[in-house]
Amino acid sequence: MWGKTKKANIGKIQTLIGQETSIQGNVSFKNGLHLDGCIEGNITTEEDSEAVAIISEQGKVFGNVTIPTLILNGTVNGDVHVSERIELHEKAKVNGDVYYNLMEMSVGAEINGKMVHKKPHQKPLLEHTKSDKLSTGVTAKSMP
Repeated sequence: MWGKTKKANIGKIQTLIGQETSIQGNVSFKNGLHLDGCIEGNITTEEDSEAVAIISEQGKVFGNVTIPTLILNGTVNGDVHVSERIELHEKAKVNGDVYYNLMEMSVGAEINGKMVHKKPHQKPLLEHTKSDKLSTGVTAKSMP
C-alpha cells in the first residue's frame, strides 16, 4: 500500500558470539556478525564494507557501534553510527545517540539520546564540543 521497503541484505554471518560469551575489548569484523552475548567495547567494520550486525534480544554492547547496517533487538549502551540502514525491533534499546541514513523502528523500541539523520557514506561525527551541542539543541515551549 505505501510502497515496498528495502530490507537489509544479510549476507554470510561469519562471526557468532553466543549467549554465554562475554568479550572485553573492541570487535572488528567483515561480512556478518550475530551477537547473543555481551561486548564491552566498540564494534566496527571496514569503512567501505557492506557488513551487517545482528544484535539479538539477549545481546548487549557497552560501547559504540559503527557499521553500515544494524539489526537491533537487544541493548546498546553507546552511540550508534549507521551509514546505510538501522532496524530497531520491539525489544531494541539504545542508550546513546543514533546517527543514521535510513531507520525502521518497531513499536516498543527505545532510543534514549539524539537521532541525527545523515547522508549515505557521511563520516561519523565522533567528537562534539559542548558549544556544538548547545548550538544544535532544540528548545520546546509550552502552549498556553
